[in-house]
Amino acid sequence: MLFHVYLPEQAPELYCLKPCRTEHNEPIPVKKYFGPSTVITAAFIGPGTVTVCTLAGVNSGYELLWALLFSAFATFLLQEMTARLGLISGAGFGEAIRQQLQHPVARLLGITLVLSAIVVGNAAYEGGNISGAALGVQELVFDFRLQLGAWQLSVAPLLIGTIAYLILGLGGIRLVQNALIGLVALMSIVFLTTALAAQPDWSQVIAGLFVPRSIDADWLAVVALIGTTVVPYNLFLHASLVRERYSDAAQLPDLRRELLVSIVIGAAISMSIVITSAATLFGQQDINSAADMAVQLEPLLGEWSTSFLALGLFAAGISSAITAPLAAAYAARGVLGWQADPTDLRFRRVWQGILLIGVAVSASGYSPVLIIQFAQLTNGILLPLVAIFLLVIMNQQSLLKEHTNTTVQNGFGVMIVLVTLLLGFRSLNAVLNFL
Repeated sequence: MLFHVYLPEQAPELYCLKPCRTEHNEPIPVKKYFGPSTVITAAFIGPGTVTVCTLAGVNSGYELLWALLFSAFATFLLQEMTARLGLISGAGFGEAIRQQLQHPVARLLGITLVLSAIVVGNAAYEGGNISGAALGVQELVFDFRLQLGAWQLSVAPLLIGTIAYLILGLGGIRLVQNALIGLVALMSIVFLTTALAAQPDWSQVIAGLFVPRSIDADWLAVVALIGTTVVPYNLFLHASLVRERYSDAAQLPDLRRELLVSIVIGAAISMSIVITSAATLFGQQDINSAADMAVQLEPLLGEWSTSFLALGLFAAGISSAITAPLAAAYAARGVLGWQADPTDLRFRRVWQGILLIGVAVSASGYSPVLIIQFAQLTNGILLPLVAIFLLVIMNQQSLLKEHTNTTVQNGFGVMIVLVTLLLGFRSLNAVLNFL
């Protein structure tokens, strides 16, 4: 079963997920294991995942696998909430915040939080997306820099930004998006296969998964691993996606089954990257380029490893560089109460601004690997703040009726907020001490 994932030019949702049709134009029955959640997984398996997971394996071996296991659990729990919100209420996360926070101060705080998450988080994420795609271009084609006074500007991010702008501006996203997701899927299969070919120490892998260990120097890496998996803008996106596939509360079990399969696949891919880099690169070298990261694929791909990884980074980066600005624009539209019209000037200005910031950050001359790390760290720090608002919304009976959170769901949600808050504070402290 194949899916066409596309962005309709006039539809209010970011994605429409339609099944392929037969030669007689009759819908093929939709399988229960793939759907909107598959798009969410494809969104977080990007250049940030490849880079951050590679660095975790290089610097810490298998010891931080527990962070990915926690991230997978947190992603399932939070994405299930926002998907349930979209199914039961018919509202997106941004719209729900606007509707439920009636007190002027609370509404102002909520809108400010959402817009901060969108502007800061998505701008940083977009810088990482474009930097990831630029890493691929620099390895495959060229690495040309312009000298402007004391500044050096890399041309590759400008090229990526131009491509993304043209695709967004012209609306020709459908074919490109499908092709790029296909390339990312292929790269994921290669990492899973290489993880097995690298013959890791499975006793250490199991210990890394179930025995949380870290030293002070690793807290930033832990938050980055969480930030590359539990992406705040995906929480806004998912509520809109489910409305294209599900329409009745009786379909909740199917939605949860599909989400579980997607998250398990995504977590397996992320863990395979950590395992592969730990088995092949642990403690050996600094990671500064696609060629450095590609060494871990040599057991399977040999001399083709660098070119393959560069192509994968380009695909993952430019695909996310298209979707992240649009996700920010739709979230802003929902929380600010704009009309559902993608041609609205305000809507266009949001995605254009996010794209411009991403290009500027990526072209600034800073190390692409450092930019990607910062993007994931930013998302990890913003996550508990967004999760708090989600927990408040998910307990509103006026919105969700009998489908509000259970005590168990609230308990796990509070635990996730507390853990991510603790990690965020530790990371900020580490950054301030470093500065």
